[in-house]
Amino acid sequence: MFLSAVSLFAQSPTSANLALTPPMGWNTWNKFACNVSETLIKQAADAMVKSGMKDAGYQYIVIDDCWQVRRDSLGDIVADPQRFPGGIKAVADYVHSLGLKFGIYSDAGLKTCAGRPGGLGHEYQDALKYAEWGVDYLKYDWCNTTTQDTKASYANMRAALDASGRPIVLSICEWGNHQPWLWGKEVGGNLWRSTGDIQDRWEGKKEWNPGNCCSYGVVDIADAEADLYSYAGPGHWNDPDMLEVGNGGMTDTEYRSHFSLWAILAAPLMAGNDLGNMRPEIRDILTNKEVIAIDQDPLGRQGRRVWKDGDREVWSKELKDGSRAVILFNRGSAEQNVTANWEAIGYPASLSAAVRDLWQHQDLGKFTGKFSATVPSHGVVMVTVRP
Repeated sequence: MFLSAVSLFAQSPTSANLALTPPMGWNTWNKFACNVSETLIKQAADAMVKSGMKDAGYQYIVIDDCWQVRRDSLGDIVADPQRFPGGIKAVADYVHSLGLKFGIYSDAGLKTCAGRPGGLGHEYQDALKYAEWGVDYLKYDWCNTTTQDTKASYANMRAALDASGRPIVLSICEWGNHQPWLWGKEVGGNLWRSTGDIQDRWEGKKEWNPGNCCSYGVVDIADAEADLYSYAGPGHWNDPDMLEVGNGGMTDTEYRSHFSLWAILAAPLMAGNDLGNMRPEIRDILTNKEVIAIDQDPLGRQGRRVWKDGDREVWSKELKDGSRAVILFNRGSAEQNVTANWEAIGYPASLSAAVRDLWQHQDLGKFTGKFSATVPSHGVVMVTVRP
């Protein structure tokens, strides 16, 4: 099954040209967990348009776990009739009517992480149903999977999606346990979780319960991503998990750092806040088109950490036009001066280059050899450097 699934993917035009830049959208889980409904999804879609997020590039509205309750006598997956009285297709149709795309969630095991029916043994049946409903994006989790082979399971799901005839982005979500960056592209994954789950905090890993590790803060995930840059590219991205921007556990300075780091990592930008109740400051972070342009740069390079001294770091990302996006990052508890030397970001020291601040939206002038800035505690200064 594994070999045929991989070869089928390799031959399939259905999933060609998907996710050529990192997917951008919104997912229910981080804010609403199992409290999902038809009303919530429609309100989120409306808010994505009204807030300016659609205009900034966000596309996908994704229902995470808990939309499904059982399988019917034919084995078809059934949505919760109380929460989705019109059915999933009606929700997808509404999302599409706003010029957005629709995503859904399932699991490679017998049950989802929340104990709902999983996809094991129903991959092709489910893929046909998703295509019938108008699904554009599938997040496929890894709970309750027993002894099955990870790589083969995801290859099988991609083959099933392709056989449905509808182009559907496949988001592999096995938390990096089996190094999906080594095989995710081969099996047709468009993005793969490379870490454990994010939680809305700056740093620190915490056990979910004794012996069950772990959720992670923003800087822990950035550290885990730092050396994976060679595995990402158009159509296949490392996924450091969804955004926590606006959920209340961090400061706005920390949220700007979170968003900036995800952008330089060429990460999928999947918001996870309450779109209908955003402070203007949060909306401004999530819709900063200059920062988003770094994430969405068509060259598709994942940025990397190029310098570190204690709590001071420099991260850099090569862009298609030959310029660089650069983050001066201060992980420490007090403001510090951080310097990006041109040689660290791949330029000669003699080069004169124009620097632009992407959060201040200001051209800062020309600099030769290096650029320095004072960076607040837990903050970033994010710039482009253009020869």
